[in-house]
Amino acid sequence: MLKIKNLHAGIEDKEILRGIDLEIKAGEVHAIMGPNGSGKSTLATVIAGKEEYEVTKGTISLNNEDLEDLSPEERAHKGIFLSFQYPIEIPGVTVTNFIKTAINETRKANGKEELPAKDMLKKIREKAELLEIDRKFLSRSLNEGFSGGEKKRNEIFQMAMLEPKLAILDETDSGLDIDALKVVANGVNKLKNKDNAVIIITHYQRLLDYIVPDFVHVLHNGKIVKSGGKKLAHELEAKGYDWLK
Repeated sequence: MLKIKNLHAGIEDKEILRGIDLEIKAGEVHAIMGPNGSGKSTLATVIAGKEEYEVTKGTISLNNEDLEDLSPEERAHKGIFLSFQYPIEIPGVTVTNFIKTAINETRKANGKEELPAKDMLKKIREKAELLEIDRKFLSRSLNEGFSGGEKKRNEIFQMAMLEPKLAILDETDSGLDIDALKVVANGVNKLKNKDNAVIIITHYQRLLDYIVPDFVHVLHNGKIVKSGGKKLAHELEAKGYDWLK
């Protein structure tokens, strides 16, 4: 599904990614771990197409389609979803209206008609029930006055509604208490299937107790220095990252 070959990228002449090779197949969950400044969030935003980062070498493809010349919006329409560490507030725009617009823009970009209102409402109800989201939550302004856990739950709701091919969760466990962490993990586990893939970017293995990865990759100084299974995450928790340098 996702293929990254010899990816080099940076910002303002500072190289951050120094030769990333990564292949992710449909149905897989990959965790990317590493110390602060290792390039984890940069990798996420480069895959999503954030424009201030410059790719100087290498390729990124999704289902054999090169993403290099596609904008963030076009990549989203192709099925890439990025959850943010710090979701922004949009006063006056409800959660429901935001997600309706996002879905219909994606349908339009893919040559489809807008989803009929009754079908949209049915889908919203189904996904809200799946993720145990109160209906009142959906009529609130997007992220305005939300707790950290509510913001993350809202992002998982967006993921459920948009049904992306590749979901990238960038430190989605940041600042969450154990109950909020379980809610987020439960949502991801309900949504992952044989046709999509998930990248989890995290500092800590605690999230991986709830979302079990197929592969764990350690990023250090802009390179993947070690890959393994879930056991590797426990090793990192016990030993830290210094032993990998």
